[in-house]
Amino acid sequence: MERRKTLLLVAIPNSIHTARWIGQISDQGWDLHLFPSMIGAPHPQIENDTFHHVLHRERISSIRERPRAGFAPLTRVVHAAQRKVLAGMFPKWRAGQLASAIRALRPDIIHSMEIQGAGYLTLAAREIVGRPFPPWIVTNWGSDIYLFGRLEQHQGRIRQVLEKSDYYSCECERDVALAREFGFTNTVLPVNPNSGGFDLDSLEPVRRGVSTSGRRIIMLRGYQGWAGRALVGLRALERCQDVLQGYSVVIYSAAAEVVKAAELLTSRTGIATRILPAGTPHADILAFHARSRTSIALSISDAISTSLLEAMVMGSFPIQSSTACADEWVEHGVGGLIVPPEDPGSVEAAIRTALSDDALVDRAADLNWQVARARLDGAALKQKAVNMYRSIAK
Repeated sequence: MERRKTLLLVAIPNSIHTARWIGQISDQGWDLHLFPSMIGAPHPQIENDTFHHVLHRERISSIRERPRAGFAPLTRVVHAAQRKVLAGMFPKWRAGQLASAIRALRPDIIHSMEIQGAGYLTLAAREIVGRPFPPWIVTNWGSDIYLFGRLEQHQGRIRQVLEKSDYYSCECERDVALAREFGFTNTVLPVNPNSGGFDLDSLEPVRRGVSTSGRRIIMLRGYQGWAGRALVGLRALERCQDVLQGYSVVIYSAAAEVVKAAELLTSRTGIATRILPAGTPHADILAFHARSRTSIALSISDAISTSLLEAMVMGSFPIQSSTACADEWVEHGVGGLIVPPEDPGSVEAAIRTALSDDALVDRAADLNWQVARARLDGAALKQKAVNMYRSIAK
């Protein structure tokens, strides 16, 4: 009987993207281990894995359902003190823990899901473990190379990660070229969304409830910070107030400053805004996209925006920043509009086009559904993920 394959995933533990990726492979009978690239409890959707505690603050009552390994959590105060002491005395203590896990597990594959945390951590553990080292997959998330690769303090480590790894995966053809520029010479894996696909058969009747031109909601992704630019979107919407009668704006994943700005927008203009609470189920987010005429997502850096894919699947006309390789999924002016992320004038013009051209948004919905059928079927992307691991494990 063939030995069960062991996969060691190094990833952000509480990320929905980590959870969705693991969900694609959790039923294959593999011995899955998740080593957190940062302190934190695992996302509640992560199942059928062994989670390696690194002194996080999760309550004991919440971890009994799934197998775990490593340090068991005690109290917040004790663990906060432990983390501070260990980080101060032993800067590489977490890399040492990962190295110990690698030596003990002898995994068939190590997969670093994201570079700045997981990739750097695995690189440090590799220096401790030495040779032989298991086949190492590095996955580029969002801004890992596109933005951080332009920052001097990250360039050397990104190059080291890519030079030492055996396989590279990403969501954008743009990022394949960037990885080559940073010295990656080994195997590039097929370019696919990192968060998997969608159950298109179940979503089709939801998206067809109301034609895109008949919808009266505008969706706005509420990210604001080092990359997100939701405030630019709100400013553009304010400039469009003359054409927004009868529309409401729904904002999800809203940063605190975006919540305040939305309230001020409503106060000044009368435009109705609704903030979806943190933790809103993904099915509900998709349902709002299915009731939206246009969905706006702006950031100075991203890979393929999950928000863009959600809008395409649910028939909402996407307005997406030009920094998210949206041009690999939609043709500007046909399947959506691609805009500069920090120019409210350009975003305003895109919103006005989306609200005034019924034929455009309805044609785009049909075209984007065809793209979704070809590239976003969840079962097909799941099989690609399984086949990737099987091929590398051989």
